[in-house]
Amino acid sequence: MTNPDDVTPPVPAPKKPAAKKAAPVDADSAKPAVKKVAKPAVGPDASVKPPPVAASKPKSSKPPTAKKVANNASDATEPKPAVRKPKVAGPIVAPTTPIIEPLGHPAADTHEKQVIKRPDPASVHAAKIIKRAIKNTEKGDIVAKIKDKAAVYWRLTRMDRPIGTLLLLWPTLWSLWIAAKGVPSIKNLVIFVLGVIVMRAAGCVINDFADRKIDGKVLRTKDRPLATGAVSSREALGLFVVLCLVAFALVLFTDPLTIKLSVGGLILAFCYPFMKRHTHLPQVVLGAAFAWGIPMAYAAEAGELHQGMWLIYLAVVLWTVAYDTFYAMVDRDDDLKIGVKSTAILFGEQDRLMTAVLQIMALYALVLVGNRFELGIFYYLGLAVAAGLFIYQQWLIRFRARDACFKAFLNNNWVGVAVFVGLVADTSFQ
Repeated sequence: MTNPDDVTPPVPAPKKPAAKKAAPVDADSAKPAVKKVAKPAVGPDASVKPPPVAASKPKSSKPPTAKKVANNASDATEPKPAVRKPKVAGPIVAPTTPIIEPLGHPAADTHEKQVIKRPDPASVHAAKIIKRAIKNTEKGDIVAKIKDKAAVYWRLTRMDRPIGTLLLLWPTLWSLWIAAKGVPSIKNLVIFVLGVIVMRAAGCVINDFADRKIDGKVLRTKDRPLATGAVSSREALGLFVVLCLVAFALVLFTDPLTIKLSVGGLILAFCYPFMKRHTHLPQVVLGAAFAWGIPMAYAAEAGELHQGMWLIYLAVVLWTVAYDTFYAMVDRDDDLKIGVKSTAILFGEQDRLMTAVLQIMALYALVLVGNRFELGIFYYLGLAVAAGLFIYQQWLIRFRARDACFKAFLNNNWVGVAVFVGLVADTSFQ
């Protein structure tokens, strides 16, 4: 028989049928101890001594039967179920009273569910902040990319260099004022000012697309977006198409004759960049393209094409060839290396003489315009100022220095201003 002092206090045995009565057992030794639980035994032979209990004599004089003691000993060797600690979220402190209910006990399940349902406010707030920060970062990246791409497109369309837009705008305004014999309609003025801006941008895009493989070899153009790879060829063609559609949408607000003429302007704008590979006269094609706004503006304002209008067109073509030759003189050394053709290369040592002849011819054509449309003294005063500017430009290019040639090119903006101011003053005082 096993010594009762060497075993764990027994767990109450399951109830037996009423017919079989068990022998009385000592009440103190039969009562399970639940308040102070020792570590469960690891092996079947291990035993844990219970805390000392005051000795008491059994109420009955009969000792426990051998069968009862054996059952108690076998129950003692089985390990107690592990105590499941409640999961605590955040800084919640576990209850001081240990939870000893076995798994599946209603009290333990209720306590565990109550603890899990209590979220940590600090954790929730931190999660919201992180989520908001990620969202703002994504938005910031998208906005930054859009701004960067817009800046590249701005440079591609030369919006940062408006000289080309101005040189295209002044002849168009000349034609509008002459056709209207004064101030033109606001509608046509808005249409053609916006049209000049859009089509000049489209011309720059298609020009850079055509020169994308050679611009990197030229000192002046090596930083252009297509040359550096900041814009792809597909993007450039897409932008060109969009700009042409916008310009055509503007023309739709004019008359049918102007709409038909716009097709010729689109063809010239597309062809010019490719001419420099096949002819030494790409500046002539550029002049034809730049001057094409003249018949369109005249037709939109007057509803017809006056014969004298072609004198304006001829004057602008000659003027454009002269100032774009100055522009080509800046790149002449680079163009000779890469095989690009221009009037600057064609004229060679006679470049100053030929540009002077072109300027004189342009002035003479403008004089004929004044005579044909019966313009007054203010118009001819404007031509006199333009003549003085031509002389200044010839003085600038006397040594063919790059910077001086480019300065002469830029100075032609004032030629356009002088003729326009003369026209406005003359039509205002007639």
